[in-house]
Formats: sequence, structure tokens, C-alpha cells
Amino acid sequence: MTIKFGTDGWRAIISEEFTFKNVRKVAQAIADVTHEQYRGSPHLQPSLVVGFDTRFLSDRYAVAVAEVLAGNGIRVWLSKADAPTPMVSYAIVDKWADGGVMITASHNPPRYNGIKLKASYGGSATSATHKAVEQRIHQRDRQGLSPEIIAYDHALEAGIIERFDPLPAFRAQIQRLVDFDAIQQAGLSVAVDAMYGAGRIYLRRLLEEADCHVTELRSEMNPGFNGIHPEPIAKHLQLLAAEMSTGKYQLGLATDGDADRIGAIDPDGRFIDPHQIMALLVDYLIQERALRGSIAKTVSTTQMLNRLAEHHGLHVHETPVGFHYISDLMLQESVLLGGEESGGISIFGHIPEGDGLLMGLLLTEIVAKRRKPLGALIDELMERPYMGKFCYGRDDRAVKPFDKAELVQGLIANRPQALTGSPVAQVNNQDGVKFILTNNSWLLIRPSGTEPVLRIYAEAHSDEAVATLLEEGTVLAQRVLQRI
Repeated sequence: MTIKFGTDGWRAIISEEFTFKNVRKVAQAIADVTHEQYRGSPHLQPSLVVGFDTRFLSDRYAVAVAEVLAGNGIRVWLSKADAPTPMVSYAIVDKWADGGVMITASHNPPRYNGIKLKASYGGSATSATHKAVEQRIHQRDRQGLSPEIIAYDHALEAGIIERFDPLPAFRAQIQRLVDFDAIQQAGLSVAVDAMYGAGRIYLRRLLEEADCHVTELRSEMNPGFNGIHPEPIAKHLQLLAAEMSTGKYQLGLATDGDADRIGAIDPDGRFIDPHQIMALLVDYLIQERALRGSIAKTVSTTQMLNRLAEHHGLHVHETPVGFHYISDLMLQESVLLGGEESGGISIFGHIPEGDGLLMGLLLTEIVAKRRKPLGALIDELMERPYMGKFCYGRDDRAVKPFDKAELVQGLIANRPQALTGSPVAQVNNQDGVKFILTNNSWLLIRPSGTEPVLRIYAEAHSDEAVATLLEEGTVLAQRVLQRI
């Protein structure tokens, strides 16, 4: 069995590959790489923050990681309870730690768990670090070496492991980035769907501290997520949409399994997708906060951001899928907003990490200050002469294993002259293959980095055109797959 890190860490099925034995192997490799990178540090000893989500055995896996790290002379700050990934990531910066480990499979189905590896700046570790951890795992396997371990109780008594609450420091950071006074003055009612994930309790608390009236859905501890897929997309948020239909709320918010992603529902039950959320946020930060900076987005993210950037004279970076690419750019320059289609978004002044809690509070601030629901604000934005209407869709199709390079080569070799009747103007093979049309619509076909799934994305100027693009993309992908 080969442990391999994807776009944001290692994920595997619980009790098949994700076992205590393998978790300890990964923890030992992380400890080795931490010591290698730690050389020359002014600290007395390296330290790592360890957090965990609400999944089955996540708390016990976190203890197992902590025991191995402690056994290697690394000081461990271990979260007292399940907590969101962005909250744990911010704790790394707050405690001046050398990095962190988050036990989570994020938005994946309940049978999965995983490990996210974080760097000292609070964002995803680099690809080089992930590769170094992988290599160390395989090296130790070849040598037949076992992990070094100190029992939890002994490490706790010796002060090598220390339990802590990551909320207070995170709350202070959020209060620097969100206008709580504006929210308090609006007296909003908000429905929050925690989807049984690690955002439970925390987003509600922060909203209540801003004097919002909050109803929280699916907030109880349920390691199996009651059978749902904890990803805040339209088809998984029917319960929240039904709650919004009661007419009691101005806003509905949802976070994924580890609360690094955001989804929203309008009072009329309309799903506000991450593309629209990012466009609203960019417009708001420019108009209300007078902020400037570049925009960083993944290849599967809306052209609305390009339209806004062009109008305001901002530069747009387009990256492969994976928030660590956004994180890299946020460390290099002043990025006004960085985000991806899946709902991981961050802004200037925050850690380079997707943060569903912060985005939920910023959306609440927008509704509070502009005194309009999100849907109306989106419609007004698209009515501007330099914008236009944008619609989006995605299909995920389970596939048998295949060579990704061959898929890309096949898609390029079979490049269509036109899609939905519009000529293909450009082909981008940065991550999968993206066909960009002359009318600013696009189709992207790419394999998932963490699941045996082929993802087909499309954006166009009507829902009908999106449906046609997705259908044409499926036919094209199937034709190519049959040949490789």
C-alpha cells in the first residue's frame, strides 16, 4: 500500500488504508521532516499544532499523531475539542508554531478520513514538503523502522503535549477582519447548517456575538454525518433551503466537514454558489473597504472575477486546482481575494487558508450594510454593463483508473472546433484541459486529485448553455477515455 498526498493532504477510507498504524507512519515522517526543516530555528524545540474534525475516531487519530510527535521531541499543541481547519491553522500563527496537522477528510464522504499538513504561516504545506513526507514514509518502510512514541498521559504530564482552545485567538482575528458593529446594528436572523462538521457551534457563536438571531441545523456530534456528504453545494443543502423558506431569515450559511468551505442560501431558497460569493466579496472589498490587490483563482473558477478585475485594473492569477497554489501567491504578494470553485476562500490580511467561518461572517456583513439579500445583490452585479450574466455547473463521474497525462493529450488531440456553437478560442492544460470560447464561456475536464472521479465543469451565459456544455464535455471525455 502506498500513502500518497493529493492536492491538500492524504485521504483514505477508514479501516482500509486510514488505520492507526498508517497514521502513526505519517506522523513519524512529519516529525522527521519537521526536524530537517527546523535546523537553524531560534526556538528551543520545534512545535506543531494538532487539530481534528468530527469524523469517526478523528479525536483518537489526533492523539496518536500527538504521541508520535512527542516521542520525537516535538512540542504539541493539541486542540481540546473538534475544531475547524482554519481555526487550527490560525493557531499555528498565533502560537508561532513550526506547522500543524489537521485530522480531517474535509468535504469527502463519511467513510473517509485524512491528514492535512500545514506550514508555519497557517496555510497548506508546500508540494515539496508533502513529497518529502511521502519519501520519508517509504524510506522508513524499506528500513523496517517503527515510529517513536510517548504515551499520551506521560507526554501530557511532562508538558510535551498541551491541550488548548483555539477559539479565543481566532475570534480576535475575525473581529479585526469583520465589521461586527455593522452586523449588530442590522439585527439579522441567520440560519446556519453545520452539516455535522467541525464548524458546528463556532459559526453560531460568532454570529450571536454580533447580535444575530441564529438557528443552527445539523450541529450535533454525528461521526457518520447521518449519511450525508458534508459538502455545501445545492443538492446537499435541501434542509437549509427548507428552513429558509419559512421566511424567518435574511441569510442562510453552510460550512463543510472541516469548515474551510462556504455555501449560502438566499431567503427565497436560491443557492448562492462560491463563484457568486467571490464576486460579491471582491466587489464589496473594493467598493466598501477601498482595498486593492491581485485576485488569485483556480482554473475552475468563474470569469466574473476576470470581469471585475479588468474593470478595476487588477491582475488575475489563474492556478491549478488546490488551495495551496492560492496560498503560495498570498505569501508572495498582496492578494485581495484568493479562492476556488469548491468554496475555499481567503482575503487580504488573513492567513492563506480557505475559511468558511470568516466568509460566512463577511457575507453577513454585506447583507447588513447593503440591506439587501444576496440574490438581489448578485442580480444587480450581473446587470452592470461590464459584467453580464454567468451560470455555472459541474458533473462528477466515477471512472476506472487511467493515466492523467494520456487523458490530457487525448483531449488536446481531439480539441473541438466549437462548443455550444461558439468557436474554441483557447486551450489551457494547466490542470486537466480547459476549452475557453470566444463568448467567454468555458468547459474544463480534469481528474480529481483525491478521488477516482472525473470532474467536468462549465460556465456560460445561460443554464441551457451550461447543460449543453456539460453534455458535450461528457461525450468528449468518454470518447477519449475509451481510447486510453
